Amino acid sequence: MGLGSMKEKRQVGWVFLIATLLLGSACAGDDPKDRPIRALLITGGCCHDYPFQARQLIQAAKKRDLDVDWTIVNEGGRGTSAQIDLYKDPNWATGYDVIVHNECFASTTDADYIRSITESHHAGANAIVIHCAMHSYRGAKIDNWREFLGVTSRRHEHKSEYPVSVTDKEHWITKVIPEGYKTPSDELYVIEKVWPKTQVLATSKSEKTKQSHPVFWTNEYGKARVFGTTYGHSNDTFSDEVYLDVIFRGLQWAAERAPEE
Repeated sequence: MGLGSMKEKRQVGWVFLIATLLLGSACAGDDPKDRPIRALLITGGCCHDYPFQARQLIQAAKKRDLDVDWTIVNEGGRGTSAQIDLYKDPNWATGYDVIVHNECFASTTDADYIRSITESHHAGANAIVIHCAMHSYRGAKIDNWREFLGVTSRRHEHKSEYPVSVTDKEHWITKVIPEGYKTPSDELYVIEKVWPKTQVLATSKSEKTKQSHPVFWTNEYGKARVFGTTYGHSNDTFSDEVYLDVIFRGLQWAAERAPEE
């Protein structure tokens, strides 16, 4: 190699170094709130029209002028048991502001598989959890998933138009729920346990037992923020503007983009 080649390589190296430093300085000054919310939607499994629900979430975000960069993973078929490929990568949650769990795999019980999901959340992957996410992995012997959700539920009652009673009227998420709001026809999940770091935002009352059950809440799981709702069974629910308002306020809160914070 001649002297000229060595000089040329050194010059290129310095240019690359300067460019890297300048880029790093620019990125360091960027406010994350100025870029889209990076959301990973995990969906699939039994008993629900997940393609429709995914489309509704995308359209509802646009309607609310909420800039969301969606990545959608729909795996596992339409059965109750699956171990999807996504979680084989230990860095599956890296790069996202919020993970949206809207899947239904009630019969999957493998403890190591469940930990491959919850460990990322405990380390700081924020999330919202919708409807049958509460019944996913419900037969598992470990409690990691249930603690992450913030509630324990293993069954639901019949479909009805349930009145929603707001228990925390000052929370930014619940301020969009009007007085006297009833859900479209949906299932009421029976909540067996509310975990210690869960803050219940709203409840609905069983038509059979008259017992009230949480239907909207927030949770802290390790370093992660979690917003949850047990509603979301029907396409009518995913077409309801009040429900979608609450979902997207929950998404903003979980992603640390709530404007009141």
